[in-house]
Amino acid sequence: MKAESEDRMPSRFGMVSRREFIGLAGGSAGAAAVLSACGSDSSTASSETSEFGDGDVGILNYLLTIDYVQAAFYKALVSSTLFAEAERNALGEFGKQEEDHILALTKRVEELGGDAKPKPRTKFELNTGPATLEVASRLEDTGAAAYRAQLPNIEDEGARDMVVTIHTVEGRHAAAINYLIQKPITPDGAFAKPASVKHTMEVLKPYLVG
Repeated sequence: MKAESEDRMPSRFGMVSRREFIGLAGGSAGAAAVLSACGSDSSTASSETSEFGDGDVGILNYLLTIDYVQAAFYKALVSSTLFAEAERNALGEFGKQEEDHILALTKRVEELGGDAKPKPRTKFELNTGPATLEVASRLEDTGAAAYRAQLPNIEDEGARDMVVTIHTVEGRHAAAINYLIQKPITPDGAFAKPASVKHTMEVLKPYLVG
C-alpha cells in the first residue's frame, strides 16, 4: 500500500498516477477543443467588449484579462503547500503557458496601435487540493469557451490565428484538469460551446479585487 501511495495521486484525485498527470500538464495528452465556424453581428460583438477597448484591441484586452486571472491563480497554487513538489511543478507548467499567452496578447494589442490593459489585482482562497482543482477546471473551461466565442469577431488575421492557437491550449488545459478530478474532458460533447462576455466576467468576478 505504501508503494502505491508514492506512485499515485491521493484517492480524492481519482488515483491518477504522477506520471500520467505530469504528462498531461506537459501538454502531451488531453483533448483539443473543436471549433465550429459561425458568423456574428460585428456591432454586437464590439459592444460586448467595448469596456476593454475598440474592435480587435478590445477583444484581445478582454481575453488578456482572462489570462491574467489564470496566470495569477497558478502562481498562487504553486506557492501553496496543497500539493507535493512534483504536482506543483506540473501545474506550474500551465501557469507558464498562461504567462506566454499574456506576452503574445500584449504584443499584438500594441501592434494594432492599442494599449494593453494592466494586470488586475486578484484573490484566491486555496483551502484544499480538490477545491483548488475545481477552481482550475472552472477557469480553464471558461477560458476556452470565451476564446471560442470571440473567434468570429476578430478582423485582424494575425490576431485571429493567434487566438485559435491559444484557444486550443486552453482546451487542453481544461481537459487535463477535468481528467484529473474525474469530470468529463469534453463537457459539451463533440463541439465546443462559446461563453458570452457577461458569463465569463461573472466567473472571474470572485477572483478580482475592485
